Amino acid sequence: MLAQRTALLKGSGTAAARAAAKEAADAGVQVVDLTAGEIWTDLAPTIRDGAIAAIDKGINRYTETIGLMDLREALARKVTAETGQAWGASEIAVTAGAKQALFNAAMVLLDPGDEVIIPAPYWTTFPAQVQIAGGVPVHVDTRANGFVPRIEDIVAAITPRTRAIVINTPNNPTGTVYDRTLLRALGELAIERDLWIIFDECYRDFIHTDVGHHSIVSVIPEARSRTVIVNAFSKALALTGWRIGYLAGPDHLVRSVTAVQSHTTSNPNVIAQHAVLHHLQNTDGTFEARLQNQLTAARNMGLGVLSGLSRIPLPTAMGGFYFYLDIKNLVAPEPWNLVIGDRDVDMLVREMIAKAGVATVSGTAFGDPFGMRLSYGIPWGRLQEGLGRLVGFLNAWSYGATPEAENKEKESS
Repeated sequence: MLAQRTALLKGSGTAAARAAAKEAADAGVQVVDLTAGEIWTDLAPTIRDGAIAAIDKGINRYTETIGLMDLREALARKVTAETGQAWGASEIAVTAGAKQALFNAAMVLLDPGDEVIIPAPYWTTFPAQVQIAGGVPVHVDTRANGFVPRIEDIVAAITPRTRAIVINTPNNPTGTVYDRTLLRALGELAIERDLWIIFDECYRDFIHTDVGHHSIVSVIPEARSRTVIVNAFSKALALTGWRIGYLAGPDHLVRSVTAVQSHTTSNPNVIAQHAVLHHLQNTDGTFEARLQNQLTAARNMGLGVLSGLSRIPLPTAMGGFYFYLDIKNLVAPEPWNLVIGDRDVDMLVREMIAKAGVATVSGTAFGDPFGMRLSYGIPWGRLQEGLGRLVGFLNAWSYGATPEAENKEKESS
């Protein structure tokens, strides 16, 4: 018999979407894969040089559990510049990607039964890790407000068991960027109700709006003592496979994180640590600017193609590198008549892989039955082809008119 917690968890919805795309490709379908949360680009020269230098020096031993001191000091300088407040190495923990930073935070902050408020749509890992820690995810829907949480909805979700709130900006999957007014209100609420803030800003380097990205700690410094900042180099430097992330928080929290990490992964990959350290010490910003320009061009081209959608609103795509489509009009036209498992977004996503050769992530992975996420981090030509196929398929798609649905209707009549 397995542990009870395993019954609460399913595999990552985004990982499942990638697996479905691979399965279709292995079956001979010419698939354009828009599922992965990563950017296709060359490695930053500074990352390559730092890794090679570390290998040439024969570096292969443990580092401190929460990372090289030099790297933590460099990250402290980075967070200081980004927040306008002084941070030290004792307030930084280097982790095996942002997922481990979030896991560590959940393990040191939550007791069984503690509730965590998570605006929806949400990245699939947020509620899963809360459950692993014995907590209870409490979702607050944001669809009615353009995927921006309303303070009154957050307040209504707070109970005596509420321990923390997750703030993810730019948001994955929607791309929504929270403005200063909202961040201040959330920070003030956390202070008033004695809540922790888990502030995930992994997409902070990719902003496509005048709103701009702001760290909640820079907007409301009084919230610093109850905030855990989570970031990584997976997106900012296109290093998803290298697994280097970090968190910044009060030093007593970092000490507890150190203890947790010492019993899980121990230190992050030593070569990756040296590579990132070399980059932070030597970058002139050229690689980051090229990556930003690549994504800006892909976004602009993609929005041009998606403007051909006839029944789906054009996504705002304010930040990150995803287009998030609201496909309610396709799967649940007014009056709503959604038949879960028969005519839902999951079925539409499966149909599009099989018939159009385009793989996307269903909104159900993010707690949204009417959404669809498309990554525009793939090569330009493939992106243009995939979005063109997607537009043609969705424009022609008729609610309930797939062969599978028609056959089931005939059988039931």
